[in-house]
Amino acid sequence: MHYCREKQHSERKYYGMIFLVSTLIMKHLLHTTIVLLTIVISVSLLGTIPSAARGNNRDLSETILSLINKHRRQMGLQPLQMTPMISAEAEAHSASMAAHRIPLGHSGFDKHMGRIMKQLPHSSAAAENVAYGASSAKEVVNMWLHSRGHRRNIEGNYNLTGIGIARSRNGDLYFTQIFIYQRN
Repeated sequence: MHYCREKQHSERKYYGMIFLVSTLIMKHLLHTTIVLLTIVISVSLLGTIPSAARGNNRDLSETILSLINKHRRQMGLQPLQMTPMISAEAEAHSASMAAHRIPLGHSGFDKHMGRIMKQLPHSSAAAENVAYGASSAKEVVNMWLHSRGHRRNIEGNYNLTGIGIARSRNGDLYFTQIFIYQRN
């Protein structure tokens, strides 16, 4: 009998350890699941990958501006000046397209141009280029320059600009460049 009790005690200890290990594994899996669900819900609600996961779009925007201004100088035109407030509107538009809240295009153009024009005294003209499918600054600028309407905006009588870029859930980049003319 003593042998049986020891065996039962030993089995309880063994099953107790299995229970403890199982509990720890379950807690880890639960924590991992909660973290993953939080990310999925964030992406679902935002519609785009959070900015920390997007990488640095500022460098890409500055390269786009540099290429646009290089083209404008070759055409004898003044360079465009990047304006943070205009870039914020462009970023919001790109994010809406990337999240598929609006189709690729110029939905809401009058509204966001109205907001920009109210904040910029003496502004009198506005235009917008959008793009999807490019993976680099050179590629998106090249796409725009090979489209008559987009090229007309790039070469237009504008002096201010803003560029916004957003990445969709599947990694596609959406670009918006807004052009404004403001009298000095």
